[in-house]
Amino acid sequence: MEPLVAAIDQGTSSTRFLVFNARTAELVSHHQVEITQSFPKEGWVEADPKEIMQSVYQVMERTCEKLHQLRVDISRIKAIGVTNQRETTLVWDKETGEPLYNAIVWLDLRTQSTVERLISKAPGRNKNHLKHKTGLPISTYFSAVKLRWLLDNVDEVKQAVVSGRAMFGTVDSWIIWCLTGGRNGGVHCTDVTNASRTMLFNIHSLSWDPELCRYFDVPMEILPRVRSSSEIYGHMSAGPLAGVPISGCLGDQSAALVGQMCFSEGQAKNTYGTGCFLLRNTGTKPLKSEHGLITTVAYKLGKNQPAHYALEGSVAIAGAVVRWLRDNMGIVQSSDEIEKLAAAAGTSYGCYFVPAFSGLYAPYWEPSARGIICGLTQFTNRKHLAFAALEAVCFQTREIVDAMNLDTGLELSQLQVDGGMTSNRLLMQLQADILCTAVVRPSMPETTALGAAMAAGAAEGVDVWSLSPEQLPLINVETYEPQINIEESEYRFARWKKAVQKAMNWETTEPSCQDNGCVPPGVGKRPNGAPWGVCPSPPSSRVDH
Repeated sequence: MEPLVAAIDQGTSSTRFLVFNARTAELVSHHQVEITQSFPKEGWVEADPKEIMQSVYQVMERTCEKLHQLRVDISRIKAIGVTNQRETTLVWDKETGEPLYNAIVWLDLRTQSTVERLISKAPGRNKNHLKHKTGLPISTYFSAVKLRWLLDNVDEVKQAVVSGRAMFGTVDSWIIWCLTGGRNGGVHCTDVTNASRTMLFNIHSLSWDPELCRYFDVPMEILPRVRSSSEIYGHMSAGPLAGVPISGCLGDQSAALVGQMCFSEGQAKNTYGTGCFLLRNTGTKPLKSEHGLITTVAYKLGKNQPAHYALEGSVAIAGAVVRWLRDNMGIVQSSDEIEKLAAAAGTSYGCYFVPAFSGLYAPYWEPSARGIICGLTQFTNRKHLAFAALEAVCFQTREIVDAMNLDTGLELSQLQVDGGMTSNRLLMQLQADILCTAVVRPSMPETTALGAAMAAGAAEGVDVWSLSPEQLPLINVETYEPQINIEESEYRFARWKKAVQKAMNWETTEPSCQDNGCVPPGVGKRPNGAPWGVCPSPPSSRVDH
């Protein structure tokens, strides 16, 4: 009766509960439900915190039912790990247990004007002004500016802070607090990997930084306690798994690094989900990027273990571009259809797609960029667009790999990959071709959940999963080798870079004549008699409210 370890994997578009054999890493059972994202205004992305928790309870219950049907005793589950979409920001009332606003999702752009204002005040207008402490550029991506927006714009949040009832957290904090009792003694904590994505955390001292909190004017008393990624935080307070310790917590990309067993300096993995995230283990010392990457905490597997760091390249839109083609444009009816459609074309026929729906993340960190499709001709059809969309994911990854090679001075010998999109064989072959490097995909793609389970099972007091190198399970892999010549790859990549430049500086929060219907001076007058070419009054910001 080998022990089992479970993992809650709460992502941007779905929640899953997976149960693994702690000896073999075999996936025993799982269940998944989609969650709703709402887009109340252009650039805004939100999720309902209550729906997130309902989905967590639902997947846990359904997986336990499936285990019962398989005649697997759920008492064999010895620990639960949590992995989550990072940066997504919540504030709730610790007395009522109620969220005070929707979760502001990591992709959200409403804080663009706040970010521009902060950068304009920084010495030399330097977006990397805080990077020496945080490892991060000032960007809409990270939690501090989202929390600042909530404090400035939501009365319920302001009042709860004043009366000492407010709790801030990323999704992991919300889940752990709810599962360990909520308003009846719930544990308010986070781990070092999630804390390192807030812009409030000093990645060297591994603690909340008073100076950073003053910079963003965030009261430190609302912050969760920072813990390691592998220790017992608390126990399940109710449900079929009541009493089981929650003992692992990692942001999703760190969890995938652990699940891919990238424990050695120089090893790297790329996860293809809603976005695309490439992490390279740099060991126990943080490495500062000079080429547009960020420095993040990779993991800290135990209270008394050292923190390991990673260089990360973050791409906002990967799988989300397929969802856009399906839901917004109707070009495909299902996400699985894109591979068949793109394969039928076999080429983009000179069409390039830069899906900068939320600006561009690494290595540019340019929130003013917007999506662009260029190189269109009368011959272009939906098959070419599908191919260009897949190529876009690969080109964005190539830009990250190039930056990483420059920062470390070492060429990546192979790229380990995981995530939902890796089931697309055409995408994996395109990635190998565009990188001119082997791409290695594990036969068991659930590496994010596996990483959280490993951290939970290895925690002191649980001790059912060994992380010693000689006892790590062997995972079968599939390898994709480059099949085109380097000249062809470089030509296509150069065209992509040209398209990226066309997408830059498209949107700003400055008043623009376009917003008020202006046309060039001297072209008649408006119906109200005002001259064209002169904005009658500055518009309110399109982004902030």
